[in-house]
Amino acid sequence: MGELLACFKAYDVRGIVPDELNPDVAYAIGRAYGRYTGAKSVCVGYDIRLSGPELGDALAKGLNEEGCDVIDLGMVGTEMVYFATAHYGYDGGVMITASHNPPEYNGMKMVRQESRPISGDTGLNDIERLTQEFLDGQHENGAGGGSVRKLDCYADFVQHLLKVCPAEELRDFKVLASPGNGAAGIAMEALMPHLPLNVTRMMFEPDGEFPNGVPNPILEESRAPVEEEMRRNKYDLGIAWDGDYDRCFLLDENGMFIEGYYIVGLLAQAILVDNPGATIIYDPRLMWNTQEIVAASGGKAVMCKSGHAFIKERMRAENAVYGGEMSAHHYFRDHWYCDSGMIPMLLVLKLMKKTGKTLGELVGAMIEKFPCSGEVNSKVASVPDVLARVEAAYPGVRLTGRMD
Repeated sequence: MGELLACFKAYDVRGIVPDELNPDVAYAIGRAYGRYTGAKSVCVGYDIRLSGPELGDALAKGLNEEGCDVIDLGMVGTEMVYFATAHYGYDGGVMITASHNPPEYNGMKMVRQESRPISGDTGLNDIERLTQEFLDGQHENGAGGGSVRKLDCYADFVQHLLKVCPAEELRDFKVLASPGNGAAGIAMEALMPHLPLNVTRMMFEPDGEFPNGVPNPILEESRAPVEEEMRRNKYDLGIAWDGDYDRCFLLDENGMFIEGYYIVGLLAQAILVDNPGATIIYDPRLMWNTQEIVAASGGKAVMCKSGHAFIKERMRAENAVYGGEMSAHHYFRDHWYCDSGMIPMLLVLKLMKKTGKTLGELVGAMIEKFPCSGEVNSKVASVPDVLARVEAAYPGVRLTGRMD
């Protein structure tokens, strides 16, 4: 593949703008997506990154060239593209986002009908090949004729969330909410009038300049201002999101950051109350706490390798009601097996009301019994060299997938 396609990864598209991802590449991706899938209707959204609208316009132009109608959702979160694709019955959806990557990056997450993910082994490699061919001028012009129309789906999205967790199941908790200047502030502004919560806004304004740094609350320096405010004033719960809010992170009443490991167990426990005997999917980093809680709650715990495409596929195969990863990705059958950053917040608040316990009280025993270091990331000089050493150390084992 050519150098331009360094932006194609195992599960999505991510690259530096404009060197690796730019309007020309976005246009070619649009044509490749339309040609490969045969989609006639695709919704497109983008997060707060400044390059989003321009890339979205180029992507739409490519889709139109292939005869595909584009529904422009505007500035939304990733879960809203998943919602719109499935809820309105579109043939596919593309979210333009680089999530928590540095400001110079942007990317794309692609789904087909019913918001089924498109990743390396389910079409993304073919779309990459076609994209390069379009960039090389190997294909004739498309049939054209596709249109673009704008759609504000926030009202319908809010009603979807309220169906998953009705407002009457919550109470007037005092909540500190911090989108970190990402896109979650827009969704919260649409949702809050329907909830009894007393919400204090922090870094609510969407800002692609990232005045407070790229929102990635899994990093201590990113969540530090939220922790400080939680300890300075009294709140029942603290919530922070990444830029495209497909992940949410929770802090207890004392301002203590709660690792995603324990939230997975907590959500599994809460969901099994209403879904006795249901299947819960978890990733290999989440073992003892999740297994014990699911067993004690009468559910079935099924381990699946990490990665949203694998989790979603396994959830569908098992008809699982919920799936969780230590990275704070939470997947729900009621959300078309997709990850959401809004639903976990609502379900934890619901559990707090139902039990009369604080978040700290709900997870305290878990933390004491199963200590967790949190996610630890390392960088290496050469990924291929490291993988080669792993394969040499374990003869007969073949590593699959793109490790980039």
